[in-house]
Parts: sequence; C-alpha cells; structure tokens
Amino acid sequence: MRGGGNMNNMMKQMQKMQKKMMQAQEELHEMTFEATAGGGAVKVIANGKKEITDVVIQEEVVDPDDVEMLQDLIISATNEVLKQVDDKSNQTMGQFTKGLPGGMF
Repeated sequence: MRGGGNMNNMMKQMQKMQKKMMQAQEELHEMTFEATAGGGAVKVIANGKKEITDVVIQEEVVDPDDVEMLQDLIISATNEVLKQVDDKSNQTMGQFTKGLPGGMF
C-alpha cells in the first residue's frame, strides 16, 4: 500500500493548489482596471470579472456632428480595458496551470 500514501499526498497538494487558485481568482475579481482613448477623452473602468463599472466621457469630446468618433473611442477604451483584465488573469492563473498536462484544469 505504499502507493496510497503518495496518492494522499498528491490529493492534499492539489487541494492546497485549488485553494490558492480560488484565492487568486477572488483577488483578481476585486481588482480594478482602467483604459483611456483619445488622450483621456474617454475612460473605461472594469473589474476583474470583466464587468464594465464606469465610463467617463469628457464633455469636449461629445460632438453631435461626430458621434462615430465618440463610439470609436468608447470601443477602443473598452477593448483595451478588457485586454488588461485578460492579460492579468492569464498571468495570475497561468502560474497554477504551468507544467500541468493539458485538460487537467
């Protein structure tokens, strides 16, 4: 029954790793990310859950004759803030999956 002890140790290690992963994910979800476009004319803020929590638009960029530019700035800032969340998520959670065989997580 020597193999049983190794299996128990392996299960304990996996439980520890799972707990650390959950803690890291919770911390990530509580983080705030911010991106701007148009030299700060549009700012989009998101949390680590990829939820947009705020959009700030400088008054001078609101031009009824050029709504397309404002839309483009909002899209640009939103895409950038979501990319930041993805990058941080991959960086944070990647430390747990590094070296594991594919499909384990």
